[in-house]
Amino acid sequence: MNETPKVAVVTGATQGLGLALVEGLAQRLSPADTVYLTGRDAGRVQEAVEAAPAGGAQIRGEVFDVADPDAAGRFAGLLRERHGGVDIVFGNAVMRVGPDDDPRDVIEPYTQVNNFGTTRLLRAFAPLVRDGGSLIVVASSLGTLNQLAPVLHRRFDGLTTLEEVDEQVAAWRDAVADGSARAGAWPGFVNIPSKIGQVAAVRALAAQRRADDLARGILVAAVCPGMINTPTSALWWDVSEAATPAQAAVPLLDLALEPVKPEQYGELVRHGQVVPWSPRYHQS
Repeated sequence: MNETPKVAVVTGATQGLGLALVEGLAQRLSPADTVYLTGRDAGRVQEAVEAAPAGGAQIRGEVFDVADPDAAGRFAGLLRERHGGVDIVFGNAVMRVGPDDDPRDVIEPYTQVNNFGTTRLLRAFAPLVRDGGSLIVVASSLGTLNQLAPVLHRRFDGLTTLEEVDEQVAAWRDAVADGSARAGAWPGFVNIPSKIGQVAAVRALAAQRRADDLARGILVAAVCPGMINTPTSALWWDVSEAATPAQAAVPLLDLALEPVKPEQYGELVRHGQVVPWSPRYHQS
């Protein structure tokens, strides 16, 4: 009996790491498989698809704006009709901030993409992942409680639903917007609470699905690709010796395509190793 063709989805895929993930998946999968290269701008999506190397799986472009509250549900429904399910999902869509951006001015669109976009993706696509598949959110090693003042740990620790995560992210967003976060213990760099919210979302979903997913060989995880040499990262750090997007994509692709390791399920993974969630973390 012929194997069902695989279907992969990468969000935020018109450049950088997302594009490298699409190209890496296409190279590793077969010509019968499909990799969806998605982004919010139709022109950039089409340009990226046309420039992609030939060979391997079919690369198919699709407009998908994760900031649109209804887009994830629509796209998931479309893929269910076309393919019946999906095998690999990389949530990589991100709105970046620069050193000169005022967090109060950007926090609304920032959280709509990075945080609420993540929880919408998880809600919509988790039911579609087939046996042996993976649902991975690209986050950061900044996304751990170790990066947050202890008084704030309770905001994100032990959350068990995506709705609870959304509530905490919304409370933080509102505090940034009205300026009260500056007077509290919140870090000034909005990337830290945002990444923590992403990892908390993965952990909340995983808490609900762990037993069934592991029985079916499904991985739900967050992943840290490490420092990447991109123009945006260069605004903040010296990335001259950092990995290229193609290099950074390799361990992420390995994670998605190799058999699931139970100790990685629901965790933040960097180069195959679990990054501790909190100071008291002990891997079971």
